[in-house]
Amino acid sequence: MGNAVAWTLLAAITAAASSADTPDLAKYALTNTGSINGGNTFPGVSRPLGMVKLGPDLYTGSDSYSGYQPTGNFTGFTMLHESGTGGAPKYGVVSQMPVVGKVANPLSNAMNDTRAKPDVTEVGYYKASLGSATVLEMSASKKAGIFNYTFPKNDELHVLVDVSHVLSSYRGQGLEQHYLAGNISVQRQDDSHVFYTGWGTYDNGWNRAGPWTVYFCGYFDAPSTYKTFLGKDKTSDKLAEFSTTPSYQSKTARLGALFKFNQTSVTSRVGVSFISANKACSNVDAEIPKGTRLDDVRLETRQAWNAEVFGKVTTSETNTTKLNQLYSALYFMHLLPTNKTDENPLWESSEPYYDDIFTFWDIYRCTTALLHVLQPTYYEELLRSMIDIFRHQGWVSDARSSFSNGAVQGGTNGDNVFADAYVKGVRGKVNWNDAFAAMVKNAEVEPPNNHDSRDPTGGTAEGRSALPDWLKYGYITPKYSRSVSRAVEYSVNDFSLAVLAAGLSSDTYTKYFNRSHNWRNHWNKNMSALGFSGFVGPRNTMGFISQDPLSCGGCYWRDYYYQALPWEYSFNAHHDLQTTISYMGGPSTFTDRLEMTFKPGVYSGNKQFGNTLFNPGNEPSFTTPYLYNYVNRQDLAVKRSRFIAKSYYAPTPAGLPGNSDAGAMESWLLWNMMGLYPMTGQPVFLIGSPWFSDLTVSLGGGKELKIKTNGGAEDVYFVQSLKVNGEKWNQGWLEWKDVFANGGVLEFELGEKQVNWTTGQTPPMVAGMKEADARKVIEGWVRGG
Repeated sequence: MGNAVAWTLLAAITAAASSADTPDLAKYALTNTGSINGGNTFPGVSRPLGMVKLGPDLYTGSDSYSGYQPTGNFTGFTMLHESGTGGAPKYGVVSQMPVVGKVANPLSNAMNDTRAKPDVTEVGYYKASLGSATVLEMSASKKAGIFNYTFPKNDELHVLVDVSHVLSSYRGQGLEQHYLAGNISVQRQDDSHVFYTGWGTYDNGWNRAGPWTVYFCGYFDAPSTYKTFLGKDKTSDKLAEFSTTPSYQSKTARLGALFKFNQTSVTSRVGVSFISANKACSNVDAEIPKGTRLDDVRLETRQAWNAEVFGKVTTSETNTTKLNQLYSALYFMHLLPTNKTDENPLWESSEPYYDDIFTFWDIYRCTTALLHVLQPTYYEELLRSMIDIFRHQGWVSDARSSFSNGAVQGGTNGDNVFADAYVKGVRGKVNWNDAFAAMVKNAEVEPPNNHDSRDPTGGTAEGRSALPDWLKYGYITPKYSRSVSRAVEYSVNDFSLAVLAAGLSSDTYTKYFNRSHNWRNHWNKNMSALGFSGFVGPRNTMGFISQDPLSCGGCYWRDYYYQALPWEYSFNAHHDLQTTISYMGGPSTFTDRLEMTFKPGVYSGNKQFGNTLFNPGNEPSFTTPYLYNYVNRQDLAVKRSRFIAKSYYAPTPAGLPGNSDAGAMESWLLWNMMGLYPMTGQPVFLIGSPWFSDLTVSLGGGKELKIKTNGGAEDVYFVQSLKVNGEKWNQGWLEWKDVFANGGVLEFELGEKQVNWTTGQTPPMVAGMKEADARKVIEGWVRGG
């Protein structure tokens, strides 16, 4: 904390939480973790999955993805942000900015301000100290926010409301957001107090969204005078004209209002809505009514995080560093997706609505599976929202933000999320026939081309744009970008369809099960590197194309492989690992190839991560350390995964190995800390090694998973033996039904030596089985879930 006052308030919050018999675990969550060095996390204020994410926007001449930068000038403090995203910034709208001194032009660079002290951030609270000697404190509810301004003594104290403010992008590619039009109307509450309402319409961002509108409603608790202003055009910062006109609406010019105060302490309450200005007012009036103190909102937000998130994972351990990592990771994996239920302007529905999905490509491996464990109600709502979007707009996209689909990087990985939920027994109000219909459309219908400059070969808004090749040849030619990596993903997606087809007794099971093998058509046994042969490679109708297994070009949208090397993608047909192991030469050679993946000094292209082929900063590598379990070398899975977690993660602003990817990195770390790893689309969890002597995970409905360890220490973590629900265990995996469906107990004995205790059956490798046998396994999964 930044000062004695903050410490006093924190003590009061802790005491209040304790008096309510709710442990204040929020004190361990460091809300600036991963905010620099490419982590792009949002350090401002939000409720769990909340719509409002209130925080600063800073300008340095480079993209501020979450609004935050450790350097640069403040340009505003805005109501909407995303966390841990890349591609291009999103939101940064509904802005307030304190300004001290005379204001000639409200759109000039003079409206920026410097940082006088490091920002202060914690769960439920953010404080910025500006060069003007103004101190701005913030907190937020779900759909509203509150600002406290403490100005210096001066005759000219202002708050600038800029409707046209938006986070800018400097990368090109046509992804930059645009302010399109807006309205602001200042109205009087009484002789001295005013409030303002209005709307702004914007477009674009990383998902190339179509126009979307946010409405706002803001109150000040102090008397003020005001001037509205209108700029020259939508992009100009040239002289804006002041007016006493109480309402402006423009499709051609920037606009806003400047409020002047005669006192140094001012509180502002702001609500937002995607439906109407009246609803924005209703949101702030309901959540932060007149007279509410910032400290009250701060405490309520902290209590919400304790009750809804942190209290679901508890331990008696007191190691502060481990607790910081645990609760910080839980915090950041609960910022996205955004729960915008009752705020969908596109259609009326009784179904929930979730937005800001960035992206299933990023989060399906770890995050959605953990949301299922920790937030079963929210998780079911997310599934229902996905299906409702399909009903009304025709597709379940891999990504969605501001009510628009977009940024499909690989396959249709929402299919994997559906399969994972279905095979683990999620039913409730989910219409699984409609979910399957959405998956079938992904698998059979080529999406329209939305002419994304990143990939001119096909549509990126939804679906599988390389379907024509997939359906005609059973592989993907370089006619389509990312041909090899998409072939691997399409195969996994088709296996997800086979899972639902088996469970729903659909006669399409055989079709999709067989299609899930098509990644094999990209296996080039003549590709070789580092003494190993056989990798997934590019091909056309004439045959394979020469390819270095240790190169992916730029690993970007127009290359053969996306965000990973051929070496890495050759391990990624996770549904068909029996075939992978066979293609690679059997269990022994498979193990040797995994070991080469983690060997330092073999790959000069990965200097950031010790010159290894393994890249902890991109999702295609996430599962690789755990694949040892498929050849009964659980000891090596622990060795490699624990090294990654300890080497590349820390509870610091630079403590992530790359972009958070909307909590994907944090959820990988959480699974590592729990000593398990999910195989999404299957009810299978690979066993690692827990970090804590005890960990209790609330599963809802009074059910709990208890994880206990004996003999462990910071450098003592190899599993010597394991009991599952009191039964001695000799497998390096378990199923959903074992410990999650009704709760359970895992008891680990840990020691210094690597012990090969996994002498039982290896995890099921279903796609490598005969079709009928595979169907029996899947049907057993469905019954067990």
